[in-house]
Amino acid sequence: MTHLRSRRRRLLAPLGLALAVSAATLGAVPGAAAAAPQEAAAEGDTLSYVVNTRTGHHTVESVKKAIEKSDGSSVVAAYERIGVIVAHSTDPDFAERIRGVRGVQTAGASRTAPFEAADTTELGAPEYVEAPKASAKASKTDAEPLEADQWDLRAIGADKAAKINPGSSKVTVGVIDTGVDDTHPDLAPNFSASQSASCVGGKADTSPGAWRPHNAEHYHGTHVAGEIAAARNGVGVAGVAPGVQVASIKVADPQTELFSPEAVVCAFVFAGDKGIDVTNNSYYVDPWMYNCLDDPDQKAIVDAVNRAQRYATRKGTLHVSSAGNSNHDLASDEILDDSSPNDSTPVERTIDPSECLDIPTQLPGVVTVSATGPTDAKSYYSTYGKGIVDVAGPGGDGNVPADTPSKNGRILSTMPDGEYGYLQGTSMAAPHVAAVAALIKSTHPKAGPAALQALLKVQADNPGCPSEPYDPDGDGTVDAVCEGGKRVNGFYGFGIVDALDAVRR
Repeated sequence: MTHLRSRRRRLLAPLGLALAVSAATLGAVPGAAAAAPQEAAAEGDTLSYVVNTRTGHHTVESVKKAIEKSDGSSVVAAYERIGVIVAHSTDPDFAERIRGVRGVQTAGASRTAPFEAADTTELGAPEYVEAPKASAKASKTDAEPLEADQWDLRAIGADKAAKINPGSSKVTVGVIDTGVDDTHPDLAPNFSASQSASCVGGKADTSPGAWRPHNAEHYHGTHVAGEIAAARNGVGVAGVAPGVQVASIKVADPQTELFSPEAVVCAFVFAGDKGIDVTNNSYYVDPWMYNCLDDPDQKAIVDAVNRAQRYATRKGTLHVSSAGNSNHDLASDEILDDSSPNDSTPVERTIDPSECLDIPTQLPGVVTVSATGPTDAKSYYSTYGKGIVDVAGPGGDGNVPADTPSKNGRILSTMPDGEYGYLQGTSMAAPHVAAVAALIKSTHPKAGPAALQALLKVQADNPGCPSEPYDPDGDGTVDAVCEGGKRVNGFYGFGIVDALDAVRR
């Protein structure tokens, strides 16, 4: 699986950390990462590539012809407006050859192994909750049957905000993830099929149901969607913004659950073209947790994804992304990455997070989100970093009992097939922030991405760095150092989002 932020950043699942659906961490020891695709792909194996060109019809068409003339190579999709081409090739020297073509600016393999299943071990299994009976007399402001266990709603004032403004049905949050089960009774009322698709493989498929998860085991996107917009309809749980629309843009491969660069490129372009207001990105782009800019393949991945997210931003879409579940300090001088590439054999490497990027969370303009638990403290797993984290949101912490009937410190939300379950991770924190952004958009409909991001920071409440050394497991070892002051710091950025303030301002 990919940075489903924990490992999905990856998916932090109901009982485990909800990692971002892409295990890719940007960063590689110079040389080591570059060799991986050549070692993994033999003659005749098919690899996928992103080829980034100067924009313009003539240049893109010229490069497409050059690709198709190369033995064993074909064009899968071409995004002319951003100069990104997705290609497949059986030639292990394809990337080097195509970089020499006129008009090509960067090009590289988007994976290090052929199209085969990868290890998708989770950090924990989901903890399911029995679905309650619906209340026939429920109003849009009444408490939902399972809401007593949703400590996260109360932590950011979302229960009170719903009584003032539950969000506008004219605002849509796109869930770029493993797919969303739109038949779930808590999601069906607010689901936007016209803004949903599958981008698996790098080309949008809008056929009915293509956006749904491959099976019930691919629950991550459905959980995220419920946190954002589960309806107040007397069924199950409530979302932070229960009046907004939610769309599904599926990018996780059905077999591997990896989030490939070409699928994410497709998703951002689709979101921009379909008028989606906010995207939630609870993953990192596979196969690298960190993509190092001194490696030609990884540089091409960063280039392609950044072009796509910038395109959507220019079209009016704000992107929200989970920071990660590795407890890494993204503002530090170096980080040990021993999980990449996650589609073949990982290589231990020490990376500089200023040169090796976790994408999309470290791309310019993207809102980076850290996770908090029931006491508003940074969750033990949450990645952080002064100047990197923008805001924080409830992501859960299973080591901290919540003041609820279940005492469960994780996040309760929707699961496929009408189920409900607990998960934790920065994967859960990001949708809380995306939903608050949707509430702000509902209150200020003319606000663009930059204004929404500024308003997110203004309404956030910052607890400041902890007064005591950060040692959540109590073993006497400091597990993270918070840098900064009361206004902005590495644990919370500008603070924990506040849904009630979002609808009052």
